Amino acid sequence: MSSPKVRLTVTVDPDLVDVGNSAVADGSAESMSAWVNTALADRVAKEHRLTALAEAVAAFEAEFGVVTEEEIAAQDRLDRSNADVVRGPRRRAGGKEMASG
Repeated sequence: MSSPKVRLTVTVDPDLVDVGNSAVADGSAESMSAWVNTALADRVAKEHRLTALAEAVAAFEAEFGVVTEEEIAAQDRLDRSNADVVRGPRRRAGGKEMASG
């Protein structure tokens, strides 16, 4: 059983209200309140993950030193060279294929 809810008055962008109403209409949300509650819970979870990540990076850097821009760039290059491409080739304006990489 969940705790009692608290009434809250907020101002929201109209396009977000439209999306919430669509979620209710298509049955993916029980109500606008439920949809907003889920969005807020997702935001809280995201903030917790970001805090944990920041703490992990701080602990790593405390032990091994600050990660440099050069190290980040080198890892990015390595990640790209090891990645499996799962989309077709990128196209330039006008429809011509671009070289990947």
